Amino acid sequence: MAELPLEDGTLWYETRGDGRPLVFIHGGWMNGQAWRPQVDRFDDDYEVVTFDVRGHGQTGATEADQYSVELFADDLEALLAHLDLEAPLLCGLSLGSMVVQEFMDRHPDRAAGAILGGAVRSMPPLDMPEGLKPFMSPLPALTTSLSLTGSKTTFRSMLCSIRATTGERWLSVNPEIQAQALDAVDEIGRDEFRKVFDALYRYEPSNLSHVETPTLVVHGEQEAPLVKRQGRQLISEVGGAEHLELSDSGHLVNLDRPNAFNTASETFLETASAA
Repeated sequence: MAELPLEDGTLWYETRGDGRPLVFIHGGWMNGQAWRPQVDRFDDDYEVVTFDVRGHGQTGATEADQYSVELFADDLEALLAHLDLEAPLLCGLSLGSMVVQEFMDRHPDRAAGAILGGAVRSMPPLDMPEGLKPFMSPLPALTTSLSLTGSKTTFRSMLCSIRATTGERWLSVNPEIQAQALDAVDEIGRDEFRKVFDALYRYEPSNLSHVETPTLVVHGEQEAPLVKRQGRQLISEVGGAEHLELSDSGHLVNLDRPNAFNTASETFLETASAA
């Protein structure tokens, strides 16, 4: 791992391989290790970059009082500049997909291609009347839960609520992968968990109809229906975007079906790189 100093902390990242830059951004309350099956697949042909988003993994806590998807995108831009990476291929999962969308909104034609796994545009994944969202924030209840039970138990409660709503296993169809995800959550402090949740909840996505980046949206079969609907909205906005749904997989689609995810990504990346 290597370090990138920030004004209010240190961003930990790792590079492997040589070739076109391929940057992976993990999901909320996870870390760069969640991309291990993809790193092992692509580091022979690409310069693969993973990093731990602030609040997560080795990067850990930073001095910022408040996080935002925009701030995470600022960090991505700083890392790309630090590594002097032009026309990167970007791959984000869940929260990471939001960061990639924010980057594409700012730079409609800078990325050579984008893969959005478990692609979600907002949390909750539905349109809410303007001005109402702050008054419906679950943050006070979440803060209480974090103070009483900690990050892992709070996250597990969130999973139970989502499963009760969707009737699906949602996060992962594989108990081992779900357990690994919970272990990653357990490493995150209460304050950092809250700041990440707040960043997700406050994010207001932009219309991406001006984006020219070749884009692949990948969802698992057991993804939440509202998230899938947001994926369809995303595809309708980004011209030429493609969609793939993988069976026997949930939100962590790159871990539930690593071989299928890698094969589809490889085909897409080859086309995007050629373009």
